[in-house]
Amino acid sequence: MADANKPLLIKRYASRRLYNTETSDYVTLEDIAGFIRAGREVQIVDLKSGDDLTRQYLLQIVAEHESKGESVLPINVLTDLVRSYTSGMNSVVPQFLAASFEMLRDGQSKVMENLSSFPNPMAGMPGFDLMRQQQEAFMKAMMGGVPGWGSSGPAREEDEAPKGDELAEIKAQLAALQSKLSKL
Repeated sequence: MADANKPLLIKRYASRRLYNTETSDYVTLEDIAGFIRAGREVQIVDLKSGDDLTRQYLLQIVAEHESKGESVLPINVLTDLVRSYTSGMNSVVPQFLAASFEMLRDGQSKVMENLSSFPNPMAGMPGFDLMRQQQEAFMKAMMGGVPGWGSSGPAREEDEAPKGDELAEIKAQLAALQSKLSKL
């Protein structure tokens, strides 16, 4: 049985075919996207050179989805990303994006938590359970590509919550980031 905490190793052969080392079969980019949506970390390496190609393939997955009309990134965000590569902002952008997605994950997690924890007066109404299941399926579909959101819903806060000193450090880093951004 594969260790779900360990990244799924995908090897790229000289023929550019991608090989799943856990299941011993070839996979496509769409298969890899599915693994990621399910919450699995993936590492893609070139068999011959050993180079890590993960970033290249993840960008290719995003580009394919964007080209199919499944646009997530607005033009101005893409433009700003391109600009960040040619400016001094390239060191701030990755931290900013990571912090933004973390805030999104936390917010979505709290929304789902609140929806499931309230005693709902509508719960006794016919069809309520079906409606709730549809809402959960909608949230999972919308958040499927966001790290921490897979087929099992949002990542549990207690599993990922930073402890005392870590939280203070994260707050300090966020304050420094906000200060840098305000100066720009």
